[in-house]
Amino acid sequence: MNVAVIGGGGREYALAKKLAQSTRSDIVYAIPGNDGMKEFAVTVPELSETDCRGIGDFCLDNDIQWVVIGPEASLEAGLADHLEELGVDVFGPKKHEAKIECSKAFAKDIMKRYGIPTASHRMFTDQDSARDYINETGAPVVLKKDGLAAGKGVIVAMDMAEALAGIEILKPEQDAPVVIEEFLEGEEFSLMVLVNGPYTHSFEIMAQDHKRAYDGDTGPNTGGMGVYAPVHHIDESLRQEAVDKIVEPMAQAMVDEGLDYFGVLYLGAIVTRDGVKVIEFNARFGDPEAQVLLDLMEDDFIDVLEKVKAKEPFSLNFRDGYKAGVMLASGGYPAAYEKGCEVDFSTVRADCAVSGLKQSGDAWRTDGGRVLLVTGEGRTIEEAVDAAYSNVAQITFTEGDLFYRQDIGGRALKG
Repeated sequence: MNVAVIGGGGREYALAKKLAQSTRSDIVYAIPGNDGMKEFAVTVPELSETDCRGIGDFCLDNDIQWVVIGPEASLEAGLADHLEELGVDVFGPKKHEAKIECSKAFAKDIMKRYGIPTASHRMFTDQDSARDYINETGAPVVLKKDGLAAGKGVIVAMDMAEALAGIEILKPEQDAPVVIEEFLEGEEFSLMVLVNGPYTHSFEIMAQDHKRAYDGDTGPNTGGMGVYAPVHHIDESLRQEAVDKIVEPMAQAMVDEGLDYFGVLYLGAIVTRDGVKVIEFNARFGDPEAQVLLDLMEDDFIDVLEKVKAKEPFSLNFRDGYKAGVMLASGGYPAAYEKGCEVDFSTVRADCAVSGLKQSGDAWRTDGGRVLLVTGEGRTIEEAVDAAYSNVAQITFTEGDLFYRQDIGGRALKG
């Protein structure tokens, strides 16, 4: 069968590669895709990821049977709604269901009403009220832009100066609310959940992302600077607690709210002294988690999609050992950065997931903020991290053009 992946980043690179490995796929289209995907997919750069009508026509013209939506912008644009109307099987929630990610206030409201453990919060639509609230409650505190912000609309303010500055940056307004949350302290993990109405299948392994830009979890939030899986220093009982007290109740809550969610639900969770709580929900695979988890997964991904569609029970199988990924990002990211800087990763090409690079002849040049996830694998987390950084060392670029964290996997290494 012909299948398509919507999007052009590292997550979509991983999805397209996984679908191309399926014994059931004939042609994999990546819309718009990126140059790194051309090795295993047909890219369609003339279509944007939010062009619902254009994508729908393309799917019908090319006999595409399954579409997997990668980015949140496509979900918010209503692409799943449009494709479903055309009779195309689509893995990704419809526009209203995607509000679980696209609106922090929407998600918080459901969690509060159904008793799903998360940080206490208030929503603000003007700067004065938000400022007064922070002056009253103090810091640390977390500020979140209500809409989509590519993982960068979150400010973790550890003191009053940062918190008040965050109000000036996020600028709460009537049509652009800001959610201010209680700061939760503890160990974080990511859990991917396949959802079809009340049916859920949580991944059997956890991953751990590194959101902050710089070593030691400092600097601004990003889309993700590195990842590893599985996470074994967080006990399996805590993953199961997340399933029992968060995942399954949330799926049922959405059904009770009249929502018909079909797709992956990303749970960003934190282990606190009061148990596991929700940091955030996303309506799509995590990036860079997808690049590691999908590679470790041994199952045929089309088979998995069809089992979720049919609400069949099954188990996912993952390779033994560990996989770690280090993100190379453009200098200046997540703020302003230059494009067009040359990168040579030819010696470790097989261990890289391309997200923001463009091919120019034989050369590769930067074309985004996060440009390349460099991975390594091993029997232990130490071996996997060492392999990833060994591969990073083989990549050549001009100093200052790119940067990366040097402490990926640090929490696991400490045990």
